[in-house]
Amino acid sequence: MLKVLVVDDESTVRKGIILGVDWAKMDCVVAGEATNGLEGLEAAERYNPNLIITDVRMPKMDGIEMLTQLRARGCKAQVILLTAYSEFSYARAALQLGAVDYLLKPFRDQELIAAIQRVRQQAQAPAGPLLPEGMTLARGDKSKYVLQAMAYIADHYSDADISITTIADSLGVSEGHLSHVFKKETSYTVISYLTQYRIQKAMELLRDCRCKVYEVAEQVGYRDVTYFSSTFKKVAGMAPSEYQDRSGTGN
Repeated sequence: MLKVLVVDDESTVRKGIILGVDWAKMDCVVAGEATNGLEGLEAAERYNPNLIITDVRMPKMDGIEMLTQLRARGCKAQVILLTAYSEFSYARAALQLGAVDYLLKPFRDQELIAAIQRVRQQAQAPAGPLLPEGMTLARGDKSKYVLQAMAYIADHYSDADISITTIADSLGVSEGHLSHVFKKETSYTVISYLTQYRIQKAMELLRDCRCKVYEVAEQVGYRDVTYFSSTFKKVAGMAPSEYQDRSGTGN
């Protein structure tokens, strides 16, 4: 049975993970929880978990620093990183520290469950590095293309003309090959990842009451505010204006 430690400063997210997953069905048990990296360090030493599910951005100590210190102390627990910030540097740091997966908030329950199941399957496999399928320690061409595509999206998501064609051209790879490896390694299509990235950025902007919905739409690459609002609702489950009101910053 895998012992799991959940580290996240957002109570709703932390409790949602703890209470929303059928741990027993996956032969896992939540051994502890923590609200920041410092608490996570203490909890990891206390509970000696096999799997740590942690946020990246947290007060006092972030998830990357916590993981760095745990690795220095000899902790070999597998890690699933959760973050609302999909900057390439975080993804790269996570992979270098041996993260099993990297999920962008808001993630779907099925994505988290799939990541946990992968940990379970690999833990039962012959000894070897616990990395996602296709992810080698040297990170070959497939992973390189995926990470470069994520980096390109992070730099160009506000460009209304960005497409899989422009992304593939920038990497010097065919659209078909990029589509295949991106979907295989992330479970997203390139365009669905771009959409998730844009909407997450829109959420950040909407927390500022000075930002109007049409202004946010333009800043994240949507020329048509109606289409932006429809896309936002599909991803976030509510209209942009409603999200802004609920965030406590709307008028």
